[in-house]
Amino acid sequence: MSRKTTIVRLAGAAAITLAVAACGGSDSSGSTTPTSPDSSMQGSSGAVLGVASTSLGDVLVDGQGLTVYMLTADSPKHSSCSSDCLEYWPPVAAPSSGAPSVSGISATLGVTKSTTGESMLTANGWPLYTFANDEAPGDVEGQGVQTFGGTWYVLSPAGQPIKTAPSSTDTGGGGGY
Repeated sequence: MSRKTTIVRLAGAAAITLAVAACGGSDSSGSTTPTSPDSSMQGSSGAVLGVASTSLGDVLVDGQGLTVYMLTADSPKHSSCSSDCLEYWPPVAAPSSGAPSVSGISATLGVTKSTTGESMLTANGWPLYTFANDEAPGDVEGQGVQTFGGTWYVLSPAGQPIKTAPSSTDTGGGGGY
């Protein structure tokens, strides 16, 4: 990992920690349980999609189990995420064989190009990304983030944006976003 990437991740994690603390705090551990066969999530670079259960319900994940997002500033089959944006929101790479067919995903999968020319996967036309601050499967730190000209949402297996906040596992009450 480059020094710049490490600094970006640390700065982002610190900002999120401060934002959550300012809102009263909540524990959104977002543990994940794959709901599709392990074989649908194979790949070393997140090139194949799968489905996992998170605090937002069943969502699309990349081959590493990391949550997948769409950006409202994008349009079908067109990424507007600049090279600066792609540092925080890496595109989900398309396999060399093109769009996969994955059990448990009813969204229409396709391929488009990122603004830097990389082939990336789409769901119902929406370019797909992961988030640099999601460190483990089940993390949904990018949900509802407003940056780079739009809002970031996770996608259901049907390819529809989920626009709710993560549910809290906080039993202390009164917390939240």
